[in-house]
Amino acid sequence: MATVVRENIGLLNDKLTVKLQKEDYLPSFEKKLKEYSKTANIPGFRKGMVPAGMIKKMYGAGVFSDEVLRTIEKELYTYLDKERPDIFAQPLPLPNEMSKLDMYNPAEIDFSFEIGLKSAFELPNIATAKLTHHKVEVTDIMVTEEINRMQLKAGKMNEKEAVDNEEDVVNVLFTECDENSIDLEGGIVKENSVLVKYFNQKMQLQLMGKKIGDNFVFQLASTFEGDKLEMMLQDLGFAKNDEAAAQKYFNLQIKTIGIVEKREMNEEFFNEVYPGKEIKTETELRTALKSEIEKYWASQSANQLHDQIYHLLLDDTKMEFPQPFLTRWLENGGDKPKTKEEAEADYPNFQKQLKWTLISDTIIKENKLEVSEADLRASMKEEVSRYFGQMGMGEDTSWLESYIDRMMKDEKQVDATYRRMITEKLFAWAASQAKPTEKIVTSEELVAMQQNHQH
Repeated sequence: MATVVRENIGLLNDKLTVKLQKEDYLPSFEKKLKEYSKTANIPGFRKGMVPAGMIKKMYGAGVFSDEVLRTIEKELYTYLDKERPDIFAQPLPLPNEMSKLDMYNPAEIDFSFEIGLKSAFELPNIATAKLTHHKVEVTDIMVTEEINRMQLKAGKMNEKEAVDNEEDVVNVLFTECDENSIDLEGGIVKENSVLVKYFNQKMQLQLMGKKIGDNFVFQLASTFEGDKLEMMLQDLGFAKNDEAAAQKYFNLQIKTIGIVEKREMNEEFFNEVYPGKEIKTETELRTALKSEIEKYWASQSANQLHDQIYHLLLDDTKMEFPQPFLTRWLENGGDKPKTKEEAEADYPNFQKQLKWTLISDTIIKENKLEVSEADLRASMKEEVSRYFGQMGMGEDTSWLESYIDRMMKDEKQVDATYRRMITEKLFAWAASQAKPTEKIVTSEELVAMQQNHQH
C-alpha cells in the first residue's frame, strides 16, 4: 500500500517521500498494455491480435514510466488534500533516480518532493499605530493659478520675432550632441514646445533676445531643475529619474516663438470648462474649481495615508520564509526557467511581493472583504461612462449594458478590475481602523512624499 512520509529538511521546508509497492502501479500498467494491444495498428497483424510481448517491447517502457508517475502524483495530491499543509506554490521534485524504473523487475519505488511552508504571523495594530493624515488646504492662490493654466490652455497662440518674456513659448529642435556641440550619430532628435519660464534663471536670461534660427548648446541637468528636469527627461524618452540621461548635452535650435493670449473670462469659456453646469460668473467658476481641487487633494492625502499603512503592515509584520525552496521555485517553477543567479537576484523583490500577498489575503479573509459581480459591473460602467462622456455619449445609452456584458466575458479585464477594487476595499478598511494625527502641508510637500514612495 502506498504511503507518504514527511520530514523536515530546513526552515519551513519539508520533504515528502511517496513510497509505492509494486501492487500500487503494476495492475494499472498491465491494464494499459492490454488496451494498447486492442487498438495497436501494426503491419502484419490484425487489429487486436498483436502479441502481448511485442506490445510490451514496443510501448512498455513509456507506459510503465507514465503509470508510475501518474500513481505518484495521485498519492502526493491525495496526501496534500487530506493533510492540508499551508504551502507555497506547488511541490518541487527532488532528484530522483528514474533510470532505476524497470518494467521487467517491478519493485518498491520512492519518489521525493520538497514543499515550502508558510509561517504564522501577527499583523500590527493599525488603531494604535502612529500615522499622520497630511492634508492640503486649497487656497485662493491655487485656484487662481489653475484658472490661469486653463486660460492659457484654451488661449490663442500669437507668433513673435524674439524672446522677451518668461511666458513666451519656444518651439525648439533638440539634437543630441557632445559638450563641444558636435552632433552624435544616432542621437536623439526631437521637436518640442517649452515655456521660457521652465528653464532655470540663468538660461532664461540667455534666451532673452534670441530669435528664430538661433542655436545654443546646453546640458539638461544644468538647464532644468526639479520637476521641470523630470518633465524634459520624459519628453525626450528617458525615465524621469535617469541621472545619466540628465548629464547629456543637446543643441537647441529655435524654430518658432510665440506668446499665448489668455482666453477671456466669459460664459463661453465657463461652459467649455464645465459643460452643462451653467456657470455664468467668475465667482461661480472659482467655487466649482475650488471644490474640484479639494477633492483631488483629499484623494492624494488618502493615498499618502494608505502608503503609510502599507509600510506599517509590510515592515512591522514579522514573517519567515523558506528562502532556499522559494529560490529553487523561482528557477524551475515559473512559466520561464531562470538561472540560479537570476533567481537569487529576483528573490528580494519576490519575497516582498509574496509577503504583501499573504498580508492582504489575511485581511481580506478575516474581514470578509469581497467584490461582487454587481460591484464589477458598476465599476466598469462608471469607467466606460467616464471615457465616452469625455467625447459626448449623447442621450441614447441603450448600448451600454451590452457593452458591459462583453467586458464581463474578458477574463483579463475582470481580473484587473477585481484586483483594483479589492485593493481599494482593503485600504478603505485599514484606513477606517486608523486614528491618524492631522497635519497641514503644502501641495509641494505632499507631492514630494508621494514621489519617494511609489508602489
